[in-house]
Amino acid sequence: MDEKPLPGRQAQAARNDAAILAAARTVFLRDPSAPISAVAAEAGVGISALYHRYAGKEELLRQLCVAGLVEFISIARGVLTRDGDPWQDFVAFVTEIVIADVHAITVKLAGTFTPDAQLGALAEQASELTAQIFDQVMRAGVVRPELRVEDLGLLFEQLTAVRASEPARTRELRHRYLAILLDGVRVDAATGVLPGPAPGAGEFAGRWAPRA
Repeated sequence: MDEKPLPGRQAQAARNDAAILAAARTVFLRDPSAPISAVAAEAGVGISALYHRYAGKEELLRQLCVAGLVEFISIARGVLTRDGDPWQDFVAFVTEIVIADVHAITVKLAGTFTPDAQLGALAEQASELTAQIFDQVMRAGVVRPELRVEDLGLLFEQLTAVRASEPARTRELRHRYLAILLDGVRVDAATGVLPGPAPGAGEFAGRWAPRA
């Protein structure tokens, strides 16, 4: 059954909210210390409209991270329903996460606000789904046995650092280095045993604490 269109005021509010979140992502990924007024200017809305939706910068930052985790969870769930070739499903998962660029938020915004219970619950759900995908590919024996699920987050962050002046070029370069990284995690990779221990569970969780 098709959803009914929202009434005029609700539709406008929804458009404003989408514009505010898109603007906040642009502004805070460029400069996490930017004032909330910069978000209103980027979104083309009045500051009162922004404060009507968000109490302040902290709430807006949290909502950005919530939106990123919701997208991550949606991608992971979609991959888990495919039930296809484990390696191809794994490649699809990693590729879609890189395209969504959700880890840019982690890299830029960790430590700039206080996480809440909702964010913690979503992060746990995202971790559980990632573990399910990782377990499938490990059981299939197509990735190197010393790989750990905690490695994935840092690989995503490395690809987030690839950023050119034009979005199209950024996408091209990220796909290039994604292909190199995927070759590196395959069981038949040329490199022998990976040097150094893998990241520990929760090793980087502390960076979400607000910076002094």
